[in-house]
Amino acid sequence: MLNDDLRYKLLKLLAEEPQISQRDLARRLSISVGKANYCLSALVEKGLVKINNFRKANNKLAYAYLLTPRGIEEKTQITVSFLQRKMREYGDLQREIEVLRREVMATGSGECYVNADASPQQLVIGDSR
Repeated sequence: MLNDDLRYKLLKLLAEEPQISQRDLARRLSISVGKANYCLSALVEKGLVKINNFRKANNKLAYAYLLTPRGIEEKTQITVSFLQRKMREYGDLQREIEVLRREVMATGSGECYVNADASPQQLVIGDSR
C-alpha cells in the first residue's frame, strides 16, 4: 500500500511542511484521509517519522511530523532511486521521439523539427524551405 512513489512524495511533503494536517496531506497526495493516516502510522512504526505535539495537548490538530535521521536517510535513498528511474524514462522517451521523427521524415512530408522545450502542440512538420 505504501509504494516507493507514495513514500517519496509523503516524505518530501513532511520534510517541507512538518505541520501539515492529515487532511491537507491526503488532498495534496490525492489519497483518502484514512490512507494518509495509515501511511503516517507505517512511517512512524518504521522509525522514519516522529510525531510531536507542539502546542497544548488539548488541541488534537497541533502536531508536527518530523523526519528522524533514519527518515532523512530513507528520503535521500528514495530520491536517488526516483531520479534514476525518471532519467531512464527520459532516455526511453528521447529514443522513442527520435524513432517517430524518422518515421515522419520517411513519409516524405519534409523535416520534423522537435524543440525539446516546446509543447507537443508546437511540433513543426513540413518543408524546411
